[in-house]
Amino acid sequence: MRFPHRLNPEFHTMTDDFSETQASVLIGTAEKMIEIWNRLSPEKQAALLARFGTEENALAALVTTQLVAPQNPE
Repeated sequence: MRFPHRLNPEFHTMTDDFSETQASVLIGTAEKMIEIWNRLSPEKQAALLARFGTEENALAALVTTQLVAPQNPE
């Protein structure tokens, strides 16, 4: 059995509660994502929407690309 933790509810303790720090990080990340989207040209937004279907998916792809891209030393 590959995922026994899925069968035992004791292992799955997800909660909707956020600490102040977690909430702040989440809000900051959302604000940055909105900034990134708003800086894109309408053509780039349209291309990303065509490829990824939704603004959320397009932004997730952009963020992921930034996270995995090699850092350029300055």
